[in-house]
Amino acid sequence: MTAMPEFLSSDHWKSHLFSSQAAREGGVVRRKVRDVERFVGRHLFLDEMRRRGFPVVENAGQFVIFCNREPIRRVV
Repeated sequence: MTAMPEFLSSDHWKSHLFSSQAAREGGVVRRKVRDVERFVGRHLFLDEMRRRGFPVVENAGQFVIFCNREPIRRVV
């Protein structure tokens, strides 16, 4: 993955996220919480995920985004 510039508009950042191959194919992507807060803001990010119906989990400084509307089932 290419390095992100210090400044990036929130719209461009979201466009970059959702244009990834995994996102386009309904897969799973992860982003550092720090980057989300810097480029978009936590509340705007989570509002966008709700609007799209994408579940998000947070663990160890990462957001894991399921780019589909399938249910999540924890198995362990």
